Amino acid sequence: MQLGFAMLCAGSVRAKNTMNIMLTNILDATTDGLFYYLFGFGYAGITSGSIVERTQFVAYLLYSPFLTGFVYPVVSHWFWETDGWASAFRTNKFLFDSGVIDFASSGVVHIVGGVAGLWGALIEGPRIGRFNHTGRSVALRGYSATLVVLGTFMLWFGWYGFNPGSFNKISSFYVSGYYYGQWSAVGRMAVTTTLTGCAVALTTLFGKES
Repeated sequence: MQLGFAMLCAGSVRAKNTMNIMLTNILDATTDGLFYYLFGFGYAGITSGSIVERTQFVAYLLYSPFLTGFVYPVVSHWFWETDGWASAFRTNKFLFDSGVIDFASSGVVHIVGGVAGLWGALIEGPRIGRFNHTGRSVALRGYSATLVVLGTFMLWFGWYGFNPGSFNKISSFYVSGYYYGQWSAVGRMAVTTTLTGCAVALTTLFGKES
């Protein structure tokens, strides 16, 4: 999936910034993984696209390990660990006695990364050349549409392991019945991953046409 992110980002930015964005993706897969191993558990990196073409590599080198090594572990502990205050595994559960069910890290990773990216974009401001002197937006053409398409398909393929693989185990029955088990949910998740990818692609294409 990191290769898909790297190709997608590299194809979306201007040619002069391709090396920078490729280095930040390498940083996400190396330094962040090391910091997560030392100080937390798991892996997450998602903010680089929000501040692309506006951040020097040295600044990202300082920020990214801090977010991944010290911010994500705290938030993920709240929701994923059995003793987390918002975990669905607690006996006295938060949020209508159910806890926060964070399937495939949809909340922990994306909300934290999105909030961090939003603040980064607000602090740094728009990309140079994004708006003209009258304040109207200017289209910035990406470096390579080929890389964007290839990166998108790589990410889509990676989601088939990420989404269905988020089930803890396959060979188990549901409590409510004995015929349909966890394996049926894994199959439905794969189908859902296919359908959502198709729907998003068509929505994007028709949205650009209109």
